[in-house]
Amino acid sequence: MNDTAGLAAWMSAHVPGFSGPLTLTRFQGGQSNPTYRIDTPGARYVLRRKPPGVLLKGAHAVDREARVMTALGAAGFPVPHVHALCLDEAVLGSAFYVMDMVEGRIFWDATFPDFSRAERAACFEAMVGTLAALHRFDPVAIGLADYGRPSRYVERQVARWSRQYLEDAEAGRNDNMDRLVDWLPRHIPAAEEVAVVHGDFRLDNMIFHPTEPRILAVLDWELSTIGHPLADFAYHLMMYRMPRDILGGIAGVDFAAQGLPSEADYIAAYARHSGRDAVPDLDFYVAFNMFRFAAILHGIRGRAARGTAANPEAHALAARFERVAALAWAQAQAVT
Repeated sequence: MNDTAGLAAWMSAHVPGFSGPLTLTRFQGGQSNPTYRIDTPGARYVLRRKPPGVLLKGAHAVDREARVMTALGAAGFPVPHVHALCLDEAVLGSAFYVMDMVEGRIFWDATFPDFSRAERAACFEAMVGTLAALHRFDPVAIGLADYGRPSRYVERQVARWSRQYLEDAEAGRNDNMDRLVDWLPRHIPAAEEVAVVHGDFRLDNMIFHPTEPRILAVLDWELSTIGHPLADFAYHLMMYRMPRDILGGIAGVDFAAQGLPSEADYIAAYARHSGRDAVPDLDFYVAFNMFRFAAILHGIRGRAARGTAANPEAHALAARFERVAALAWAQAQAVT
């Protein structure tokens, strides 16, 4: 993306207080929507755009990201301030939005190896408290009543990711995924709940304060919608059951020695922060989320085959697909 003049002209018209010139630097990492830092003499911004090329229907919806962050920011939830959304593809070749750059720390290792035991515990408390706070918002009250359908979230998600998996011929088929496509719809818990869900609430999608164990901003809202809060929490909890080299997993860590909460303690903390007496059906919701994550990796494999993957490490991510699919089926087999 080299049209900095066109971007500067658009920002002059749509971003209050903007003053050029500007420079663009691509962030590295796992974003499915290419993300850039914008430096100007007086301020820093972040730009997220749809990737170029042929995309799966409904994917990479930067307009939805901009909308949910705007609503949550106005309600006091920690997100970057969104300045403007551009749907005119003539400006940069695809839709994009511009938000403030939040200065802080992003971590990739959930054991927080450079922290004290007390700081590690505080970071886990911050994560679970932030997610529970998200789930306590009333979508109607913050202007997101129509952000997603209010019922049958897990059923629709299973159908969506099953369809994307089955339709992506370039990425191929997998026996464990085929089994899950059949098993999951027959085991969905009956209890319905409705909340704003992030969909990808994991450590590297949070910006921590530069010196304190608290969260300043939650990033990457591409998969957000109105959905079941326990399914959203189970995705975050999945780190306890993932190996160290996949999705920031901490399976096998000696939690007591590291000063980290056990899985049971973390579930209890979510219950406390969200005002619950219990957190039921988590084994199913973890199996569902492992399936969904495997489907996402399968999609990355397909985009890599088509040459539209935004992440330069797409092939390495796609190589984890079979392992995650196997973990998902094993988790499903453990559901009682």
